[in-house]
Amino acid sequence: MIARALERAALLVAGGAVLAAAAPIPQAEAAPPGCVGPVSDTWIHVSVSGVRSSNGLVAVTVYADDRSRFLVKRGSVGVMRMPAQQGETRGCVYLPGRGVWALAIYHDEDGDQQFDRSGIGLPREGYGFTNNPSTVVGLPSFASVRLSVPKPGLLTRIRVKYP
Repeated sequence: MIARALERAALLVAGGAVLAAAAPIPQAEAAPPGCVGPVSDTWIHVSVSGVRSSNGLVAVTVYADDRSRFLVKRGSVGVMRMPAQQGETRGCVYLPGRGVWALAIYHDEDGDQQFDRSGIGLPREGYGFTNNPSTVVGLPSFASVRLSVPKPGLLTRIRVKYP
């Protein structure tokens, strides 16, 4: 009798294992159409507010979690561009993976794919950073713009500032 009960219990456990194995495995959420940059399994939605015109592009520059490469020539992981939309430009940007990143944006109104500066190096086009740090006295610190991306599909909001 005890043997029969153990046999029944073993069949129930085995049956449960088969059912568990047959259960659907959740699939990773797919990136939305129009996501820009090299395709990966991690992306973020970027909302840039305060865009003054629909002229040109909004460029999103992605930096790895390395303060020595932040805002230096050839220091970024990549630059992705999307058409500017007056008021708010929204888009999706692929990231190389999950982790900590920093984003710098600029409104490339003339569409020349360059961040225009004056002769003394001051910005001539609108710009902004993740976490919207103050830039009144100069460039933000790397610590103030770091953004943790533990999963795909997060939203970051950046306000553009014009000179």
